[in-house]
Amino acid sequence: MINRVEFAHFHWIDVTHPTESELIDLTAEYKLHAEAVKDCLQPDHLPKFESIDDVQFMIIRYYDAACTADADTIQQISRKLSIFAGSKFLITIHRLPYDFPVEFGHNKSLAVHELLYKLLYSALKTYEHPMTKLDKDIDFYESRIFLKKRIPDLLKSLYRIKRRIYVIRKLLNLAEEVVVKSAPAHRKSTSYQELKDYYTKHDTIAEQLHDNINSLLSIYISISSQRTNEVMRVLTTFSAFFLPLTFLVGVYGMNFRHMPELEYEMAYPLVWGFMAVLSLIIYGWFKRKGWI
Repeated sequence: MINRVEFAHFHWIDVTHPTESELIDLTAEYKLHAEAVKDCLQPDHLPKFESIDDVQFMIIRYYDAACTADADTIQQISRKLSIFAGSKFLITIHRLPYDFPVEFGHNKSLAVHELLYKLLYSALKTYEHPMTKLDKDIDFYESRIFLKKRIPDLLKSLYRIKRRIYVIRKLLNLAEEVVVKSAPAHRKSTSYQELKDYYTKHDTIAEQLHDNINSLLSIYISISSQRTNEVMRVLTTFSAFFLPLTFLVGVYGMNFRHMPELEYEMAYPLVWGFMAVLSLIIYGWFKRKGWI
């Protein structure tokens, strides 16, 4: 489907799920590079920028709001938007309708580069909500970890957050080339400065989220190790108490015929008394060392 919007100085052609014949017609009419048009048909293509003759070709990926909760790859959480920008035309090609508005209102006096920057701005804006949600998720799990509240599949949830942040951060890093190279002659324009500032903001937030989730994972692993050490300490303490007592019981549990102590009338209470005193000595020693 081809949608054409006329502006004062150029026209915008928006192509959704193009057929091969439509792409051939566009290539011939606007003298587009054949290899660049082939890149438009690859759904998993990463963000890129090329300048071919007097036409700028770029690919940007925007966040797919309909992706599933366990999506964690570039292809699963984002969609591709291909853009050809000439002096008198702007062509956008995408397989599915994009779900973000391009805010230009009724201003038909925009220049090509201004509409281009608004498109890139709108594509970057799709990452704002998911990054805000990821930030809230990190805060949620952080509080639960420090309050020692049990959460089913906690490590799995943290891994999913880490993977999604990694993918978003990678996409934003790759989009930097598109943002920087799309404005060789319009770096001082208001639209470009707004786009650049918005990209810098998103890139900073993604970097911060990446650091936060890594720190949270390290804290979780440390706390888990600490809990394991606590359990081992308790078990070791119990072992230290019962090891000498078990030794005594083992000695007197041997079925030798000649054991003189067995004939002594006070042997049984003496052994019990000795084990009690021994336990108190071990307890006092552990207490003095600060182990219990």
